[in-house]
Amino acid sequence: MQLFYSYKMKIKKPLIGIIAFLIVLFTMPLGHAAMIIMEKSFGHEYVYHAAVILGIIGFGLVVWGTIIDKEANSTFLGLFGGLFIWTGWIEFAYVYYANRFGVEPLIVNGEVVTKPEYLIMPSSIGFWAIIMMFYFLSSKSGCKFFNWFQQKLKIRNAIKLQPVSHNFTMTTVMELIALLWTFYLVLLFAYDSNFFGDRHPVTYIIAFGSLLWSGYLFIKLLRITKIGYAIRYAIPTVIIFWNFVEILGRWNIFKEIWVEPGKYWFEMLLIFSVFIILVVIGFFGKRKSEIQAHD
Repeated sequence: MQLFYSYKMKIKKPLIGIIAFLIVLFTMPLGHAAMIIMEKSFGHEYVYHAAVILGIIGFGLVVWGTIIDKEANSTFLGLFGGLFIWTGWIEFAYVYYANRFGVEPLIVNGEVVTKPEYLIMPSSIGFWAIIMMFYFLSSKSGCKFFNWFQQKLKIRNAIKLQPVSHNFTMTTVMELIALLWTFYLVLLFAYDSNFFGDRHPVTYIIAFGSLLWSGYLFIKLLRITKIGYAIRYAIPTVIIFWNFVEILGRWNIFKEIWVEPGKYWFEMLLIFSVFIILVVIGFFGKRKSEIQAHD
């Protein structure tokens, strides 16, 4: 019986990490597709109203999550709240001002390779640097990458760093938005021919370095047994892996079906269906295990 019990635990443990990884992974193409569907459904006149409402819904989810005193629930609400805020209030803000001031897309060989909103996004690097400075110099982060630099530079010994509050919702939101923002900037500067270019060796290093880094994180993810923590750990794992996916798409290695959700509606519907199933399994599977533990 003991051997059977140990075997069951080994099966259960990696499944939690895999489910968390797939849940976060599917938010990437679905998020891209959602922006395009919103633009085509509402048109340029009303899409910004819809984007503001989407951000408000995200804000409501975040507030709800901070009230709930359950790690997994708060993490799920932080994930979706953060995605809605990023899409509604951040990405569409760039779309609005790019369209308002007539920013032209970057066209290569008659094909749009970078949309106008992403051409102006690198201008936010100063704000990004200040946010990173705040986290780097003022708090004990749960991010091992930050912790490693703080230890190597002896910042923890020189400055009395305060631990970050265990607000799982805001932790998830800030982790998601900070990582999306960071790697958008990384890719946009890498693609820019004034700096490197999409065929520059640096871009190759980013692509395959991200693949290796995400692979290392994925192995760590498989050891996590709590769905809330697994979702939060899957966020950097997936976003770093998505750098590799984005660059492959830039190289035309495969077709980015989420860029044309109307044309590839069946594939996107399939991804969305699997995503919903995984969320239900992750959320209710967590609750079932908690109930059994209490019994």
